[in-house]
Amino acid sequence: MSAKIGASAAEMAQALAAGETTSVELTQAHLERIEAVDGGLNAFLHVASESALADAAASDERRRAGQLSSNLDGVPVAVKDVLTTTGMPTTCGSKILQGWIPPYDATVVARLKAGGLPILGKTNMDEFAMGSSTEHSAYGPTRNPWDLDRIPGGSGGGSAAAVAAFEAPLALGTDTGGSIRQPGAVTGTVGVKPTYGGISRYGLVAMANSLDQVGPVTRTVLDSALLHELIGGHDQLDSTSIDKPLPGLVTAAQQGALGDLSGLRIGVIKELQGEGYQHGVLARFNEAVDLLVDAGAQRVEVSCPSFTHALAAYYLIMPSEASSNLARFDAMRYGMRISPEGIADPSAEQVMRATRDAGFGDEVKRRIILGTYALSTGYYDAYYGQAQRIRTLITRDFNAAFDKADVLVSPTSPTTAFKIGEKLDDPLSMYLQDVATIPANLAGVPGMSLPSGVADEDGLPTGLQILAPAMADDRLYLVGAALEAMLEAQWGGSLLANAPSAPTGMGGQS
Repeated sequence: MSAKIGASAAEMAQALAAGETTSVELTQAHLERIEAVDGGLNAFLHVASESALADAAASDERRRAGQLSSNLDGVPVAVKDVLTTTGMPTTCGSKILQGWIPPYDATVVARLKAGGLPILGKTNMDEFAMGSSTEHSAYGPTRNPWDLDRIPGGSGGGSAAAVAAFEAPLALGTDTGGSIRQPGAVTGTVGVKPTYGGISRYGLVAMANSLDQVGPVTRTVLDSALLHELIGGHDQLDSTSIDKPLPGLVTAAQQGALGDLSGLRIGVIKELQGEGYQHGVLARFNEAVDLLVDAGAQRVEVSCPSFTHALAAYYLIMPSEASSNLARFDAMRYGMRISPEGIADPSAEQVMRATRDAGFGDEVKRRIILGTYALSTGYYDAYYGQAQRIRTLITRDFNAAFDKADVLVSPTSPTTAFKIGEKLDDPLSMYLQDVATIPANLAGVPGMSLPSGVADEDGLPTGLQILAPAMADDRLYLVGAALEAMLEAQWGGSLLANAPSAPTGMGGQS
């Protein structure tokens, strides 16, 4: 593996500034990496080689002229295929949008371009972000770089796998119930779900408007802070965007790396551990909490009783919003159109039925049916309305917990990566993978997952989740960077750079 692609994004930016490499060289090295390994991973649905190299050349020209656009100018990035991009397809992992090229860029994509980051391509995902394994993509599953027989998490497994396999130093994901953080946990990467409204959702193809959030996928906490600051902030095109400046995320990460957490209260959530959690996951979690205490933090036990109902509430609210959002795919305006067989002059309703039947996969159909049922007359109050009441209770539990602690911590995922195909016939078991991440989406608070080690049972990555109050995203970076520095001191480098179980040439060792 080329040394160029083994560095962090911050290190790449430093190498560019020092004249040790060029953006064209960095971008070419990543494109070669994609060509070499993505046949086994399927992390990318579209690779934009020509435009990426053109953007890299433009970055090098700006650097020569002393007119850089951002701190990350020239560092390549990958984008989850649920964000609209001019000049590149946006399929959302679905047949129904196969080949569709949007007429506009999502705000976060526009900010990447304005910042001078060459976009390597679009990454694979569960269809319309519905899944926890990236097995529900219409274009085949993505595989975990640690073990190609295992899932990389979902729905954003493509972005996580690309970063873990050194195909890209940075990526964008989206998180509706854990789709950035859970893939981060099972691939050994850093994934951040910002405060709801802290990053624009304009141009994000919505699954559930009140839950979706764009965020960074990286290999280090500092890289996430740099990317978060670049794409974050108010956007007048998004009515849910918060009109306040972001806190100092990069500064917080730099401060946290010094390793002093004196006076900080770390709340360990009682309900997000114990039964159902793999032994190795809990062992690495408890060891990481001990390290935080060693750095001066105070451990506080907190209870959030409504969290036990979060999964049930989420799987009523999310499908309800999804069934409404996906009604726009009606075969009339854009996307696939299928004429029903045996009907000479089909009606619009018949064309719509045939198109949606052929264009949507089983998981999407399952959630549309669930959501439509929950919103139907006679059931709205009993199901959707009750779920929204639980959502209010979860928010209250967060508020009470944050009165006792500055941040909350838990395992990110109850297990390490499971084998491809293992849970496809058991949707409930699949849904349980997000049991620890869903509460943050329901309450709109920010969360981060970072590697906490590997499980003894299988040698696969585990993740620790940090949660903070709304608009206190800087606390994630403060605590995350401190823990990362302590763990890497133990490991002798990053988890990915010391990945003994990773296939040859896929992890940090080649």
